Amino acid sequence: MSNILDNLAEIKKLDSQNMLGSLQLLSKQALQVLQTASKLKISSNYKQAKNLVVLGMGGSAIGTHLVKTLFANELKLPVEICNDYNIPAFVNKDSLVVGSSYSGGTEETVAAFAEAKKKKAKLLVITAGGKLADFAKRNKVPALIFTTENNPCGSPRMGLGYSIIGQLLLYSKVGLLKLSDVKIKQIIRTLEKYNTEFGVETPSERNPAKQLALKTIDRSVMYVASEHLLGNAHIAANQMNENAKRFAAYFAIPELNHHLMEGMVNPTSNKENLLFILLQSHLYYSRNQKRYEVTKQVLMKNNIQFESYHCREKDRVLQGCEVLVLGSYVSYYSALLKGIDPTAIPFVDFFKQELKK
Repeated sequence: MSNILDNLAEIKKLDSQNMLGSLQLLSKQALQVLQTASKLKISSNYKQAKNLVVLGMGGSAIGTHLVKTLFANELKLPVEICNDYNIPAFVNKDSLVVGSSYSGGTEETVAAFAEAKKKKAKLLVITAGGKLADFAKRNKVPALIFTTENNPCGSPRMGLGYSIIGQLLLYSKVGLLKLSDVKIKQIIRTLEKYNTEFGVETPSERNPAKQLALKTIDRSVMYVASEHLLGNAHIAANQMNENAKRFAAYFAIPELNHHLMEGMVNPTSNKENLLFILLQSHLYYSRNQKRYEVTKQVLMKNNIQFESYHCREKDRVLQGCEVLVLGSYVSYYSALLKGIDPTAIPFVDFFKQELKK
């Protein structure tokens, strides 16, 4: 079925909810949320925050991990991501708490956000509507409320242009980081560039995303990254889970070198079942770059398959954009290769229905 990746008509038959449209509109999501954010006003006292806590689950939280790692050298205060019903005990009036929920109805996020209000934290919201938007309006909380026409498949995990760029714009307005007009234009151009290079109209022989997807067939995928690309690895693994219905996880170098080296050995089926995708960058710390080469030797000694992707962009943020598009397309193509409609999430839907009973 591998020829489906170069057959747009067959792709559209399988992709019933138009996830491809969402992939192609990533840069348009960024432009749209940029226009929405331009009208938002945030009190100057938010600049006094001493820590940042972002509340979110799944596709509404993974963008924060990307922001945290890409801008680690610029964010001047601790950043905590909270994927739960409760907020950390340290949250108080000096905390900036962001409620991030694509739907606005994520129960864990709504519960944690109400708790943050009780603790008198400085509050911000980013959402497409729902309970969080209503809460923001009632309580006069600054809110970036976006519409979703540039995410036709409707999946939060494919609306990352809204959540990632939206959060960056919020933090820029608060004064936590500087995001120049030049940098925003570079981000949008880079998303557009790699949408062309990794997109469906670029044939397999010239398309790294299609080539990587072909390697994933019948294998669990372990993404490996470091430093500024660790959030990208998290996003790529999550999208592989949901889009391709494939077991995937992510690991960090150097951390994995302190334990996973020995975990390659068993079960012996690892050599048939695993694929490591190493996200490499010439911007990594030199010792980390060397660790990738030695890690490959360990993988080879254990006969475990691996592939490397070497980033081409020249700065950290643009590399993050490059790999964001790559990982999204790899998960999409991986689904198509198994005859899977990528948008449907039947087990997540089943779980939510059971939880309501």
